[in-house]
Amino acid sequence: MAGSMGKRRGSLSEINVTPLVDVMLVLLIIFMITAPMMTRGIDIDLPRVQSGADATETRITLAIDADRKVFLNQIPVNLHLLQERLKPLLRDGELFVFLRADATVPYGYVMEVVDQVKRAGVVKVGLVTQPTPEDAGH
Repeated sequence: MAGSMGKRRGSLSEINVTPLVDVMLVLLIIFMITAPMMTRGIDIDLPRVQSGADATETRITLAIDADRKVFLNQIPVNLHLLQERLKPLLRDGELFVFLRADATVPYGYVMEVVDQVKRAGVVKVGLVTQPTPEDAGH
């Protein structure tokens, strides 16, 4: 009887990982494309200066877009309520506020926002700019 069965082949127990690798590569590409979009904030065209400092620290950020809308840490806020929104943040001590304003916003409006920030008790306000390319200044 054993001779009648002949050579018996073992079953293949290997897993084909090619489809898994394909799916993982597609997911990786999707995440690489969408990740920069998730970290993007409010569209603001910052003015360009040569002596500007990069404001990459995690601090309080105020933004004014081209439509004169004010955002406190990317949350829209009414200009007249800005003082009330900043005062609770001052409990932790001295506060430094970075102000990012679109280049098309009039200087007078930017100063109104700065005035509201100062009235809230903030001592340090930094204006965020974008550095100009080296060859544009010559």
